[in-house]
Amino acid sequence: MTGDILLVDDEAGIRKVLGISLADLGYTVHAAEDGAAALTILDAVRPPITLTDIKMPGMDGIQLLKAIKDRFPDTEVIMLTGHGDMDLAIESLKFQATDFITKPISDDALIVALKRAGERIEMRRQLRAYTENLEHLVEEKSRQLIEAERLAAVGETVAGLSHTIKNITGGLDGGMFVLAKGIEGEDAAYLKQGWELVRGNVDRIKNLSLDLLNFAKTDRLEYRQVNPAQPAREVFDLMRSRARDHGMEFILDVAAGLVPTWMDPVGIHQCLLNLVTNAMDACIDTDPAKGAQRITLSVRMQKDGGVCYQVADTCCGMDERTKARLFQRFFTTKGERGTGIGLMLTRAIVHRHQGTIDISSQPGKGSVFTINLTGKPADR
Repeated sequence: MTGDILLVDDEAGIRKVLGISLADLGYTVHAAEDGAAALTILDAVRPPITLTDIKMPGMDGIQLLKAIKDRFPDTEVIMLTGHGDMDLAIESLKFQATDFITKPISDDALIVALKRAGERIEMRRQLRAYTENLEHLVEEKSRQLIEAERLAAVGETVAGLSHTIKNITGGLDGGMFVLAKGIEGEDAAYLKQGWELVRGNVDRIKNLSLDLLNFAKTDRLEYRQVNPAQPAREVFDLMRSRARDHGMEFILDVAAGLVPTWMDPVGIHQCLLNLVTNAMDACIDTDPAKGAQRITLSVRMQKDGGVCYQVADTCCGMDERTKARLFQRFFTTKGERGTGIGLMLTRAIVHRHQGTIDISSQPGKGSVFTINLTGKPADR
């Protein structure tokens, strides 16, 4: 092995003779007469190997060894010692010295010690290269796994979309068939029935398109400090006429002491609108014998500064099997009226806010959807 090497000894004669031997072995020798000068050279040159006398005035060899290992832990340090300093030489090994050579120094002993230092340097280089390669492999495998999961999600999404579009297409075909029959027979009842089928499926196409557009926007949310009551009041004002038309009791419960909170108000508005719309649809499907249904939209602050939104209803509720599938892609309990994207979108927006969404429900008693937001700026 060749390259830079630092020789430290307070005796000029030893520095000269040993320097010649090291130069003959192919090394570029940097000499220092004491520990302070040695550290200056180490800072400037960073030689991979240092040979230092163990007995020196001022900073001795053990102190220099500790200083070198503290600043440059990969530097190999070979100690030069007299026969009477064996205890110090052995002590130096405890502080990670590579080897020690006794004076007078023979060429063979010097070559062996330098060879051992070179082997340690090479071994460390190979280990570092192996570690870097291993990290690269792990990173590459992680990317492949993420890509595989992404492709699987895309495949599942495409399959769900295909199924939904197929259902809509089938509904349109059925509506057009009934319309054609009405036109052929000049039958007003057929014409009306066919038109309702066509109009309903056109609405499904519109809703599907809007849901997909909103889902795509979840990666571009715009966070700012907003009064948490704002999106709740907007949804309440938007939906209370529909509740009134269907004989439902719709309540907005805003707790006192709300303070501005970090969120994307448009995204949270969309979440609450989805949940309230689902609750109203469930109430419409509930047996009228149960009497008037009630939906409550509430918002309150949490002790940790977060925000809690709840949408609770007294409608038909859900069994455990339905709850388990509720956030799956394109799963809907609305049959031909649903796209199965609304709750996907809601969960995606809540997760982008670093929040959670939970549901409790009992068949025949109703459901409660709870959104908890941290109230802190999300990772944008």
